[in-house]
Amino acid sequence: MSFELKDRYDINDLLEVTRILRSENGCVWDREQDHKTIRMNVLEEAYEVMEAIDKEDAAMLREELGDLLFQAVFHCQIETEQGSFNFGDAVDEVTKKMIYRHPHVFGDVSVENSDEVLVNWEKLKKASKNQENAVSSLDSVPDILPALMRGQKIAKRSSDAGLSFDDKEQALEWVKTCTENLSLSILNKKEEEIEERFGNLLFACCILSRFIKKDSEKALTFAINKFIIRFRDIEQQVINSGKKLDDLSDEELDKLFGTVIGQGE
Repeated sequence: MSFELKDRYDINDLLEVTRILRSENGCVWDREQDHKTIRMNVLEEAYEVMEAIDKEDAAMLREELGDLLFQAVFHCQIETEQGSFNFGDAVDEVTKKMIYRHPHVFGDVSVENSDEVLVNWEKLKKASKNQENAVSSLDSVPDILPALMRGQKIAKRSSDAGLSFDDKEQALEWVKTCTENLSLSILNKKEEEIEERFGNLLFACCILSRFIKKDSEKALTFAINKFIIRFRDIEQQVINSGKKLDDLSDEELDKLFGTVIGQGE
């Protein structure tokens, strides 16, 4: 097998490398893979792209975007071998889609601002996917999305159909109601009801996020990271005092936990 080594490669080289990896003279592991065995790789690489963006790390972003691109190329190679479509077909389809959904750029549609762009985008998207009613729009949100992200998308699409609270005060009131209902279920030790009402509370937060213009996934990630940072600092303080967390009393641990979660903020 011959492959020219270069100082710099382009997309055609990546396509050829992927073809070779999948060939009988390539890599045994790569040959054994199919769409399902590597499906989670796409999600993992996408999250690593998001991490690079959040860190504002250009070098990391370049690397992770390359890894994500390779996943797309690899899946296209599998379909190429099966005679279904190839990478060029995928590029052709997404290019046509972008042209179709931007008539204000490539056509004669006039828009005043980005809000109108999004409205037109959704209309064209529904038309291209034959979404004739509100339910079909909800059904088109992928089940595999992280639950908070899916909840936020469902909330937005139901709102677009006219089914939503009028303002953030109403949405916040529902969050409070869901919290009270959950408290009652916990108090009454109704296990199935607890799970259902806990889910209602999380979904209520997804709906509220639309009104306060905050991303649910990003907000939760920030809160988790803040918890880890505080936990690390508290544990180090305990270690510096010559103790371990295991050495502390329940009362001391409760006080520390309140500091970690930022009670009273």
